Amino acid sequence: MKKLKTIKKKNSGRDASGQVSVRHQGGEHKRYLRSVDFKRNKFGTVGKVVSIEYDPNRTCDVALVQYADGEKRYILSPKGLKVGQEIVSGKGSDIQIGNALPMSEIPVGSVIHNLELTPGKGGQIVRGAGTGAIISAKEGVYVHVKLPSGEIRKILARAMATIGQLGNVDVKNMVIGKAGRARNMGRRPTVRGVAQNPRSHPHGGGEGRSGVGMKYPKTYAGGKAVGNTRRKKKYSDKYILQKRKNKRGQ
Repeated sequence: MKKLKTIKKKNSGRDASGQVSVRHQGGEHKRYLRSVDFKRNKFGTVGKVVSIEYDPNRTCDVALVQYADGEKRYILSPKGLKVGQEIVSGKGSDIQIGNALPMSEIPVGSVIHNLELTPGKGGQIVRGAGTGAIISAKEGVYVHVKLPSGEIRKILARAMATIGQLGNVDVKNMVIGKAGRARNMGRRPTVRGVAQNPRSHPHGGGEGRSGVGMKYPKTYAGGKAVGNTRRKKKYSDKYILQKRKNKRGQ
């Protein structure tokens, strides 16, 4: 499927001037970008799953779908999708794995993925392997969706979503095994701050083994490295009904 693949350009974490702007990136293996259909806007046209393929750019697999008019597209492959199965998208579609339809038509309690936040923009969240959101309630023009993080959010009911939980659930159990594989994945080495010299990191320096030695841990640039340091207030925070749980489940 050459029309659906393009060579991924490498930038190794560098900006236009050639300086490193994002650390720990570079050296990944040559790979192709698959053009994945997140919008699922081929309404009413039945498609047949031709194959389920590995995609090096994401954790879940992708399914190659051939539609009745001959067009082929990649979609995210949900758990239980079989080769030869027929799928369709649009209003009035059946509630079955792989079908995409507005959330207003999806029953409460259904597991969904590839959710739109803005109708027509295409799926933006719940796209990782093994993930699935649940429609917990409906309220006027909104639906309440429980996301994999535990957050409950209001989303417009006319936004599209796809039925089912995404496949490749065991990806979380993957063991990289050796440094060379991490390099092929595009990950350059990470060095602890306390192991660096004081010119390179705020944690650096000291004789022998030394701790952070300051009020709070810092990033290499001197910013806060613990607590809620990066989540800024957004205009869409008003749609959050219940905040996500932290790692300790509190």
